Amino acid sequence: MKQRSLHTWILASDLAWLPLALVLAGALRHILQPAYPSRWPLPDFVAYLVPSWLLWTLLSQRIRLDGFRNGWRLAAAVSHLLVAAMLLIGALAAITYFSAPHLSSYLGACFGLMLLLGFIAIRWSVFIWLQRRHRNGHLDRVAILGSGPVAQRLALKLHRHPELFCTVAGLVCAETDVSGPFSGPDFPISVPTMEVTALLRSQQVTELALVHASNSPEVHNLAARCREEGIRVSYVPQPYEPYLSRPNLLDLDGLFLLRLEAVTPSTFARIAKRCLDLLLGSLLSGVTLPIVLICSIALRSSTGRAFRWESRVGWHGKEFSMLRLNVARDPEQDQPFQRMLWQLSISELPQFWNVLRGEMSLVGPRPEGPERARRYSPRQQQRLSAKPGMTGLAQVHGLREQHSSEEKTEFDLQYLMSPSLFSDVSLLIETVWTLAMRLARSLSPAIFHNLVDSGHYSSPRHLSAEVLQGAHRAQSGTD
Repeated sequence: MKQRSLHTWILASDLAWLPLALVLAGALRHILQPAYPSRWPLPDFVAYLVPSWLLWTLLSQRIRLDGFRNGWRLAAAVSHLLVAAMLLIGALAAITYFSAPHLSSYLGACFGLMLLLGFIAIRWSVFIWLQRRHRNGHLDRVAILGSGPVAQRLALKLHRHPELFCTVAGLVCAETDVSGPFSGPDFPISVPTMEVTALLRSQQVTELALVHASNSPEVHNLAARCREEGIRVSYVPQPYEPYLSRPNLLDLDGLFLLRLEAVTPSTFARIAKRCLDLLLGSLLSGVTLPIVLICSIALRSSTGRAFRWESRVGWHGKEFSMLRLNVARDPEQDQPFQRMLWQLSISELPQFWNVLRGEMSLVGPRPEGPERARRYSPRQQQRLSAKPGMTGLAQVHGLREQHSSEEKTEFDLQYLMSPSLFSDVSLLIETVWTLAMRLARSLSPAIFHNLVDSGHYSSPRHLSAEVLQGAHRAQSGTD
């Protein structure tokens, strides 16, 4: 079973759960409102079920709701399903308003709750099954030709996606090209090209990923020999440029052309995102205003100052002043109140003002200071192609101001490659989850450590033991 068939099985399980969720929703509504019958009239049941099947199939195909989008994380899976279930219930209410008895608020809430619980259970069961399969070793073993940053990034991404049914057996690299977490005490051992396939066979490798796909005859011979031996060969496009471009493979009568198309949001998408910022920003700023006022009064009495303005670089490199509570970054342990405000990101709540002014967005790359921005590489400069956000994909992965710009760029570009209102709302929900888990961990670290880690398919800390003890003699030292 591969990724596509797994997605199909998850969708089939979702569609099988839908009628059961309707039945359970009817029973739950009867418990909450005994005046309503516990059994569904058949025409009403069909009128709700058929549109639900069609809408969920469409949503699942368009948004990819299998739970493994951007790698498995329980918080991401729950947030995606929650937003999708709300969209389904809203669309179903609109449809049944004209074609069937109106979907009451009680019934809609019960149906949405049953859907969400069932969908989460399906994906959690699949994740547990995948973990067991990984532990038992029933996986394809992939070797990566290369050892630079791109090769390491590929290894980590393959590990974050258990639905691919593969594990990284190791790296095949040059003697002078060993760095980072992949180096080992007995590494490297130089192996002639003709013996590489024998080495791969001895390690039970089923696929070779060519990160450094040079035009040298030895690399082409290696790829050909791997195919002859039944070892699949895949390529990372060269030169690999991790920029904001969407690949499009064209088949010109057997000649393949990889076209890189720029990712630029449409005018409608920008207007819709701004409307979301104004709507949710106004709502959330009103909800959090009492918290900000109380904290500002306490800070003024203890530090003599409630707020601070900090210079940040935003959209297209334009500098602006970002508002935040007067809290130092990573306060000392002897400042418990300020440390609590920093840990829970309460110090960032005044930035709703920047959102309403149009200098920031609710979701986007976190803005950094001019000193950092002046040292941006061309790749990191792409973070400035969108409005900075109060939260983003890097933040829900645990990255904060003290982390490097390059670490955050990896996630920021991943978000900017496929921006959507669905992603923005999901990331806002994930942010709430992240803050709640951070609070729980600070209150009871021993209790919540396993809870958080069990729902997060993290990357291995040490991969040196899995590195193939072999090298491709003719490979250069770059990716």
